[in-house]
Amino acid sequence: MPLSAGISAPDFSLLDENESTHTLSDFRGRPLLLYFYPKDDTPGCTTEACNFRDDYSAYEKAGVTILGVSPDSPQKHNKFRAKYNLPFTLLADTNHQVCELYEVWGRKKFMGREYDGVLRTTYLIDPDGVILKVFENVKPANHSAQVLDALENFNQV
Repeated sequence: MPLSAGISAPDFSLLDENESTHTLSDFRGRPLLLYFYPKDDTPGCTTEACNFRDDYSAYEKAGVTILGVSPDSPQKHNKFRAKYNLPFTLLADTNHQVCELYEVWGRKKFMGREYDGVLRTTYLIDPDGVILKVFENVKPANHSAQVLDALENFNQV
């Protein structure tokens, strides 16, 4: 079960695609979309990232920063970001500690096989670091539209 809305989002420190360090507290003072995804350059993850890219101007207008988090390395993030011209930062949680901190690391099934991995989840975090909304079991194709609708409900857009 992911963390719940209404609590403070846990701080973390992760490297981005350029191996620069980012912490959650770096983004205090503005709304944040923190989305966890399984793997760079896979069909669902690419769809999700490209939809955030295509809607990026709406997020900028709302003052929302987007951060993507997956267990991939900074080097893989760099290639993924460049290949799809992603305008937002991707963070490398290579040992999945932050995924575990946000309770999005767990058992998954794919083609009859069970394994541990990232449960596709998004957190909308307010400027004070409090979780406003949690999106679980995200469907990549319409997720960005779903988040933008939620932002409108929070009077952020």
